[in-house]
Amino acid sequence: MASRSPKFHGRVEGAATHCAVPGCPEPGEFRAPLTAPTFDGPGAWQWLCLEHVRQHNARYNYFAGMSTEEIEAAQSPIAGWERGVRAFAHGGSDPAPPWADFSDPLEAIRGRFGRGRGPTQAPSRFSGAEKSALGVLGLGDDADLPAVRKAYSVLVRRYHPDRNGGDRTHEAKLRNVIDAWQTLKTASAFA
Repeated sequence: MASRSPKFHGRVEGAATHCAVPGCPEPGEFRAPLTAPTFDGPGAWQWLCLEHVRQHNARYNYFAGMSTEEIEAAQSPIAGWERGVRAFAHGGSDPAPPWADFSDPLEAIRGRFGRGRGPTQAPSRFSGAEKSALGVLGLGDDADLPAVRKAYSVLVRRYHPDRNGGDRTHEAKLRNVIDAWQTLKTASAFA
């Protein structure tokens, strides 16, 4: 048998003896994810021949199950670059509240300038960046350092390429988990 051309990116010689499509005698040389209704993170894979992987890719929809807002956010040219930044400096002697602690800009202004007028939020033991890092790890404000360490460990194992057959499609999630750990392991709330 003649050697197959390595021309197609993703071909893995000898990966599977047959294509996963029933009745297909071709060798399965291309890895494709199993389509599941709730795909979240690394999952099971199937090995397909060139013809069937092309069919799989033609009907694959990355945005399936997403709302219009989620699709627009995923297509944004700055997706993943959002961060809490102070828009302007203040001139007072007391520190301004972190803007990420407020969902409404008017609440943030009242928090800075309207002290004593109406109910105020109880101060959080975490900064805005630390709250964001807790969200990445799936934890709330009541988390302690052992819970953070455990969530970090679980997520690193879930997204690391060595645990997923060399799949590097979840590197961004892995990087976010590592960054969250770096932020939280020195948080003053755990001192």
